Amino acid sequence: MKKQSKVSGLQKRKAIAGYLFILPFILGFLTFMVKPLIQSLYMSFCQVDVSAGGFTMKFNGLANYIRAFRVDPDFVRLLTEEISRMFYNSLAIMVFSFFVALILNQKFKGRALVRAVFFLPVILSSGVIIGVETDNALLSSVQAAIENNNNGASITDAIQSILTVSGVGTRAFEKVFEIVDGIYDVAIASGIQIIIFLSGLQTISSNMYEAAKIEGCTAWESLWKITFPMISSLLLVNWIYTIIDFCMRTDNEVMKKIQEQMIVQINYGFASAMSWVYFIIVIAIIGVTSLIISKGVYYYD
Repeated sequence: MKKQSKVSGLQKRKAIAGYLFILPFILGFLTFMVKPLIQSLYMSFCQVDVSAGGFTMKFNGLANYIRAFRVDPDFVRLLTEEISRMFYNSLAIMVFSFFVALILNQKFKGRALVRAVFFLPVILSSGVIIGVETDNALLSSVQAAIENNNNGASITDAIQSILTVSGVGTRAFEKVFEIVDGIYDVAIASGIQIIIFLSGLQTISSNMYEAAKIEGCTAWESLWKITFPMISSLLLVNWIYTIIDFCMRTDNEVMKKIQEQMIVQINYGFASAMSWVYFIIVIAIIGVTSLIISKGVYYYD
């Protein structure tokens, strides 16, 4: 009984520490985010007229949502394309970051340097570096020179053409080749996930692998019987982070359209409606996939 009370007391202290850790975010959300969210939701049901003296909102029901789904020629198409791209890009990022973390967790010469190289995407994810990279004329000229020297050909294009001619090429192959061609984007978006996976791998005791090796367990069996279950909780964390991070990317076509309507067209009502549609769909995807993943998650003390 005394031992159980000690365990419950420890769990309470951990819970209090966790709430204190996220308290700044909770206060910031309540102070700065709740009012704009409510205002944006109300705007999605209104016709917003902007003038020099401010803006006025006239309630028009579901007109903005009807326009988004039935009148606008691009929104549904862009929404479908971006959600599809989000799924296979997120899967590629998860697989890439997991196996890179496995490699970085091994003991080899120059491990610190290799870790630094793979952690560079975290630095490159900052807005300043991305802006420099995007607007850098030198990088653009180098890329153009490489394309000219290769005469527009690449290894993936050659393999894809061979598979297509032989009748093997399918839409699945097209997605795979698209991911391979975009491996730079995958690596850039995998920095935080690599760090999270690596931190989980380092918490696994080496005694478990030694005991499994004595019992005749192979490295492949250890991966699926020890490593994967022990970090399965981090899969859920990384999956949610990856989806949210994708939805905030600068090359997201849905976000570009919303920004165009809001900034260029100054149509706050329509932009708010599209934003809330996108937000609800993403939250639903996160909820359903998290429920599926959580059923296979192994939690341990």
